[in-house]
Amino acid sequence: MNDSLKTFGDTAKTLSRNPLGIIALFIVLVYGFASLVTAFGSSLTSAERLPLIYFLVVFPVLVLGVFGWLVSRHATKLYSPGDFKKEENFVTVVASLAAASARRIDGSVPSEPVDVQRIARAVREVAPKRALNRDSRGNYILWVDDRPENNTFERQAFEAAGFRFTLALSTKQALSLLSHNKFAAIISDMGRKEGPREGYALLDSIRRSGDNTPFFIYASSNAPEHKRETEQHGGQGCTNQAQELFEMVTSTLAERSSDE
Repeated sequence: MNDSLKTFGDTAKTLSRNPLGIIALFIVLVYGFASLVTAFGSSLTSAERLPLIYFLVVFPVLVLGVFGWLVSRHATKLYSPGDFKKEENFVTVVASLAAASARRIDGSVPSEPVDVQRIARAVREVAPKRALNRDSRGNYILWVDDRPENNTFERQAFEAAGFRFTLALSTKQALSLLSHNKFAAIISDMGRKEGPREGYALLDSIRRSGDNTPFFIYASSNAPEHKRETEQHGGQGCTNQAQELFEMVTSTLAERSSDE
């Protein structure tokens, strides 16, 4: 008896570490108590037992329906930091994004302090990606920037979350890589040696070829007009904030993965 209670306690402790486990623990307790009442409630009349019997029959069906809805609609919110393959990866992602957010892509310092709690919440939602095959092309991102040293912290954050990068220094090099490889997403700066609007030039060329790979502009502007212009060119987002870039890329890929 003591061993059984200890085993149940250990299991409950493990389940309570993330939202899915808490839901499972609640279901087990509710269903268990209902079963005990039905089995040992000898003083209950047939009419009193009938609702409990209906509950035992209908409850699993309802749970299955709710569980299916949660997984299909809110899968990324059902994981905790401990769901990463290594919990230190969670710390690495948050620290890297915080460091990147402490200065803009153009080198300027933000007027507002870094919101570490918001960064942590955003990173937690990426936990399902811990299970991605690191050799899968669906886990690779093409980053186009003629000064890749400016994005070191940002790439560290993505890599700790399970992503891998191929770097391109020019539009020509990026198009060459895209002609032979498939990437989960493309991140590009705007101005390069080739021209001040080379980000859009690359995006337009990719879309004309029929390639619909998610495309994100990571440059010095976060103006609403530039966000709209990026969408008009067929891109998925534009920002100068590391945290927002991380959120946009991971949420877009999560949505595409759930649709496939």
